[in-house]
Amino acid sequence: MSRNRSRRWLLWLGVIVLAAIVAAVLALISGSSGIPAGKVIRILSEHPSGLEGRIVWDIRFPRLLLGFAVGGALSLAGVLLQGMFRNPLVEPYTLGISGGAAVGVSLNILWGFSGVGPGLVFLFPHGSQDSPNLLFATIDRYWDWHLGLPLSGFLGACFVIFLLYLLSRRGRELPLQAMLLTGVMLTFISSSLMLLILAVSRTEDLQGILFWIMGSLDEPDPVLIRIMIGISLAGLGACYFFHADLNALALGEEEARHLGIRVERTKRAFFIIASVLTGVSVAVAGVIGFVGLVVPHIMRGLVGRDARLLLVASFLAGGTFLVLCDTVARTLIAPVELPVGVVTGLLGGCLFIYVLV
Repeated sequence: MSRNRSRRWLLWLGVIVLAAIVAAVLALISGSSGIPAGKVIRILSEHPSGLEGRIVWDIRFPRLLLGFAVGGALSLAGVLLQGMFRNPLVEPYTLGISGGAAVGVSLNILWGFSGVGPGLVFLFPHGSQDSPNLLFATIDRYWDWHLGLPLSGFLGACFVIFLLYLLSRRGRELPLQAMLLTGVMLTFISSSLMLLILAVSRTEDLQGILFWIMGSLDEPDPVLIRIMIGISLAGLGACYFFHADLNALALGEEEARHLGIRVERTKRAFFIIASVLTGVSVAVAGVIGFVGLVVPHIMRGLVGRDARLLLVASFLAGGTFLVLCDTVARTLIAPVELPVGVVTGLLGGCLFIYVLV
């Protein structure tokens, strides 16, 4: 029986890896300027400096890596939260984390926090090599590299995470029902604040706010891409460390305690891991819905509920799904690019309904 299970796991992992490879190839060859697959392979091996080489290495390849990282992180967060709440309808955005990030970014666009770096440099106009002016000039450069919006989004997500934990905690315990209801209410509050911000925003700010809310993988900063990849892989390792706890929680909290699981510590760990993965993903790529809901649900039906395979399969499938959706968003009405969050919502919603029916 164990040998049959291992063969089944290897078969599904092979299928998912093959789908990921196909999605990566499609992402690299598709676009307003189509590049044949053979030429893409030659570009990746030789690293030429021509126009097509810059398109592949500077635009499509970083976008591909970011798609796999964000999709994998959101899927992992979905697996953790659905396993912790024992509810397949819970997703990373249910707890209001994305709403807090959206409010933070919208306030940044509305009030112009991206001018913090230049403002700090202005306070120290006459500085030597060792003066604070050098530090603030470095901060200014980082703000110019489009770090202002992701940072404000991450701070907004962190604020909601802290508020959710503070309001849900009952002594040393973390009641799941209270956390879920509090998260839903925080989501509604964030949505109302977003409507208020949109109502008082200037016309030139509305497009930036709406485009960020709908999500995009068009991130030019390699530092943010590396951070996202690192946090995504670290999240996968942390999730796999708790795979036995996740399997035990699927039986219920009382049964998990009887199996020797420290339930409250495990719930806090799952909450922190899922919150960090979701907060960083939303801060870097905007609000991309349905990935953390659809992918874990489908993978659970395909590969089973054992977290040892479910975590890895969901990570790979989430990245594959987001990369495919981003490819569709870039090529459907090229050269105009659709927000990837719109495509994930449409495709993910239709796929989810199909699976349920």
